[in-house]
Amino acid sequence: MAEKFDVTVIGGGPAGYVCAIRLSQLGLKTACIESRGSLGGTCLNIGCIPSKSLLNMSESFHRAKNFSDIGIETGEIKLNLEKMMSNKDSSVATLTKGVEFLFKKNKVTYIKGVGSFSEKNEILIKNDKSEIKIKTDKTIISTGSEPLSLPGIDFDEKKILSSTGALNISKLPKKMVVVGGGYIGLEMGSVWSRLGTEVHVIEYLDHITPGLDKEISKEFMKILKKQNIKFELNTKVEKISKKDQGVTIETSNKDAKNKIEADVVLISVGRKPYTDKLNLEKIGVNLDKKGKIIVNKNFETNVKNVYAIGDVIDGPMLAHKAEEEGIAVAELIAGQSGHVNYDIIPGVIYTSPEVAYVGKNEEQLKERKVNYKVGKFPFIANSRAKAINEPEGFVKILAESTTDRVLGVHIIGPHAGEMIAEMSIAMEFGASSEDIARTCHAHPTFSEAIKEAALSVDKRQIHS
Repeated sequence: MAEKFDVTVIGGGPAGYVCAIRLSQLGLKTACIESRGSLGGTCLNIGCIPSKSLLNMSESFHRAKNFSDIGIETGEIKLNLEKMMSNKDSSVATLTKGVEFLFKKNKVTYIKGVGSFSEKNEILIKNDKSEIKIKTDKTIISTGSEPLSLPGIDFDEKKILSSTGALNISKLPKKMVVVGGGYIGLEMGSVWSRLGTEVHVIEYLDHITPGLDKEISKEFMKILKKQNIKFELNTKVEKISKKDQGVTIETSNKDAKNKIEADVVLISVGRKPYTDKLNLEKIGVNLDKKGKIIVNKNFETNVKNVYAIGDVIDGPMLAHKAEEEGIAVAELIAGQSGHVNYDIIPGVIYTSPEVAYVGKNEEQLKERKVNYKVGKFPFIANSRAKAINEPEGFVKILAESTTDRVLGVHIIGPHAGEMIAEMSIAMEFGASSEDIARTCHAHPTFSEAIKEAALSVDKRQIHS
């Protein structure tokens, strides 16, 4: 007889494993099905964590090569790519095993295999060794997303790479072309550029990082150019051909057609929801035109007792957004009040310098005809940033003209990803720029730039 659960979560990524743990904490008998063979989803296995490991190590390598500029004399700095990759893999293994431990601690049943609906309250799970069925009162779909390619071009993860392949290159490429000027492409391009690869970014639009505040985006590209990353904007990729020694990328723009030769090409044009193997048509779950699962405000699909969270539903494909949804749906199922404030979900690009934001950008406020004030403060005028030779970038605060309520914050500069948390909390509690300006910030810290930007909203900054 099939084992029965109160709730079954299909997918063990940030949305799924967090949700499963919270469900069990709330007293529900919970199973989590994961096909990868290790928990953590794309984020822990082939996304956020390994990419940040490589970003950190490549930045350390770059800094070490320039130690003499700050009076530290060393011998020859050499790259051991194999060891770097091994370190990255070790970090991933430690964290994924950590999630398994959390499952045991919280009494979540972990089932390895591919889960699909055989009927609404019955899940079929297949793996290499067996095939089982379980019964469930409720099911939460959290199967995440996968890289999207260009039409007619398939990833081989050797010469034509997705983000997964870009995390596992075994030999330093002399030249890499990145198709797509979004977060993932720029992070991966930064890694390999710092390690010594010539990196070219091709972007179809007239700017990089679509959706980012335009002023920040412009400054970001200017800084990346100084780091020797090359850009071709307003350019379309027409064809990619594999050769014995690399790839040829054929492009076109309004002026001409062009061919670029490279060792590898990274295609980073977005991600798509991963729902193919769920057998959703069997139970009649509705999808939108992009293949995402349609849910209501309580994460319920059109099929009773079937829910969806994370990358498979609408919204930014961010691990922390997925985690918040996992907690919210678990608490809703348990009869509590779960909620996600989608207006205050921060985003971070982990390049050097980092880029971070929360809330609305200028373009969105103009489109909505919102009257607002702008406060800015450059890191070149911040004592901590100057002291450690990281003076690039600025903090930008957007506040409503009449009420002074903070509507959006955008940071490009050192430790921006950590600094944005202060403003996320401030906005969650409806803070004004005056509130931020009158809050004492430790000296010398990068966060003083936030205080000064808040002062700048009313043109009373002290240090610039």
